[in-house]
Amino acid sequence: MNISIRQLQAFREVMRTGSISDAARALHRTQPAVSSMISSLEEELGVVLFERQRGRLVCKPEAHYFFEETEAILGRLAQTTRTMQEIGNLQEGQLRIACMPASSQFMMPRLVADFMRDKPRVKVSLMMRASAIIEEWIASQQYDIGLAETPPPNPMLAIQTFELPCTCAVRRDDPLSEKTMITAQDLDGLPLATLQEGHPNLTATRVAFQKAGARLQQRFELRNYQPALKLVEEGLCYCICDPMTASSYFDYREHNSILVFKPFTPVIPLSVSILHPAHRPASLLTEKFTAILVDELTKISQQFR
Repeated sequence: MNISIRQLQAFREVMRTGSISDAARALHRTQPAVSSMISSLEEELGVVLFERQRGRLVCKPEAHYFFEETEAILGRLAQTTRTMQEIGNLQEGQLRIACMPASSQFMMPRLVADFMRDKPRVKVSLMMRASAIIEEWIASQQYDIGLAETPPPNPMLAIQTFELPCTCAVRRDDPLSEKTMITAQDLDGLPLATLQEGHPNLTATRVAFQKAGARLQQRFELRNYQPALKLVEEGLCYCICDPMTASSYFDYREHNSILVFKPFTPVIPLSVSILHPAHRPASLLTEKFTAILVDELTKISQQFR
């Protein structure tokens, strides 16, 4: 069976107007064209829908039944068309985001809030997990976008990587805050808040101190840098943290910031990546939000150099 949308539209107008000529005018078609579509529709269905009696077009019972089905089909098609147009305009759909802890408290919620402000019918799932879990979720297509520490090559992942230079957090009233750049020698023997043993960032920090001949005093060991900034505010330590955490600090300390962030040398990079499923095309919503995330990471990378 090969029934076209135009045949259904022609049939509906004939049923509504009771006339081939009136239906043709409503559809901006010629009368022979509408008559031909009705004939071909009857041929496809194998059912006679109309009879002519004394010059009038009379609907058979089968036509009334098919009219209900036609209305449902065309109504559903119209609704689907509107929905797809709204999806194309980023007004409908769902966005599933998984992000690492450093971005989960302030940066990512801020980006999502800005993105969603004019999209009341778009739904978002925003989940914070460790990078290894995010890799699994994206590879298995459970989530659309992931922001995680850069994983090893994986054929199931599309990876866009950013090298973010870590920055040193110090109090505004600390003498080190006057320096343009802070070195490992400046922090020789001073208390630091670091990530847990085995984390690549701590390993890179330790190497930087060793090469500089400086002592790394690890006073606080944490799973992420956000609580470390509170410890620095209290004057208990310093912290060489990732720039996403540093940027997020100003989200909640915009007007009364106690800390300043200074470039640290030698550079300790944090490699993070935006992840997508490698074998599934991204939705328009995903593409748009990804562009916003790329801009944010680029800005952060430049801000703390």
